[in-house]
Amino acid sequence: MDRIDPKRRSENMRQIRARDTGPELIVRRALHARGLRFRLHRRDLPGTPDIVLPGRRLIVFVHGCFWHRHAGCRGCTTPSTRREFWQNKFDANVARDVRAAESLTATGWRVETIWECEARDPNSLSRRLDAIIVDP
Repeated sequence: MDRIDPKRRSENMRQIRARDTGPELIVRRALHARGLRFRLHRRDLPGTPDIVLPGRRLIVFVHGCFWHRHAGCRGCTTPSTRREFWQNKFDANVARDVRAAESLTATGWRVETIWECEARDPNSLSRRLDAIIVDP
């Protein structure tokens, strides 16, 4: 049984954004501090990538651990109510992510994913950015 009434749950879920999330803003600030310039949410590309670095042919998705199922992460929990609904939703999210990444790779883009938990740890984020940002 959900502890929150349906109206309040709906309001809570409505507050979850797809753009300009906390982890996305952290990654954007880190990229900008490195002197990199980028485009945001290009709708003409599959999956509407969070961050696009056109000169490097690099796409960066910033995924939430809960919504996109970061395997092995403590943020990747499954609600105890309506498990079938949630599992279907998570499976659809992951399948959509895979399709977008495959489409982008097929058109010559390099696709990287930075997870919410990586973005929130400055050392982890710095190491991750060092690994994916290579000079063209």
